[in-house]
Amino acid sequence: MLVKGRKVSGRGEAMAAHYAFGPEDDPIIKHRLLTRTTTTRGEPPLKKLQKKFTSFTLEIEKDADNFSDCERLSKAFLQEMTTFEIPLLKSKAVIDANLREKENFNELKDDINRMILQAQADIEDLKKQLEESKIERQHKEECEAIRRLIAMQPPRSETEKIISELENEIAALEAENTAGSRTLELRKKQFALLLHVVDELQNTIEEEQKNLIEEIRSLTEEHKNGMEDGNGISEAMAVD
Repeated sequence: MLVKGRKVSGRGEAMAAHYAFGPEDDPIIKHRLLTRTTTTRGEPPLKKLQKKFTSFTLEIEKDADNFSDCERLSKAFLQEMTTFEIPLLKSKAVIDANLREKENFNELKDDINRMILQAQADIEDLKKQLEESKIERQHKEECEAIRRLIAMQPPRSETEKIISELENEIAALEAENTAGSRTLELRKKQFALLLHVVDELQNTIEEEQKNLIEEIRSLTEEHKNGMEDGNGISEAMAVD
């Protein structure tokens, strides 16, 4: 049977096979193979074998003394049968080889499918490993960036020295601030005392001014009263 087939598998999926003949042609092809009627030259082998067998049986059924003819025809029939049987044996060998090849192909197909499934599982594992590797690489890059930032900073001894200097400066500033606060508090007390003294002094001045005004007023009234008394005496003297 002339058959051209192709089967391609990818990712566990098989493409449909393409054949030169359809399933409906199988009985015709099988009949031609069995009857050996596919040859294009001469008489078909099965018809030749049938003729040899018919000639042999007809010769046997004769009553004449034809032993030599029967022997000749039997040999011709056996030879023709052998000639007809050889292609059948070849065909059987080809069929057996094809069956073995089919079994090997099925085993190979199963192996390929298992390999495909294993490859898909390996791909999924590799995808997970790739994602983990990306995350790990990102962490390494972040650590490297932090390390570079740390490397750009001054040494620990220098940093501690700067911190000590700053602490001393802060302590000096706090002491200065404390001294300034004390001085300011003292100045506040002195200023309050000064204001109190000024206030007392102002009150004293106002009191003295009031007393002075009272004395001036008293003297003015006394002077006025004295002048009135003097005028009265003068008038009395003039009357006298």
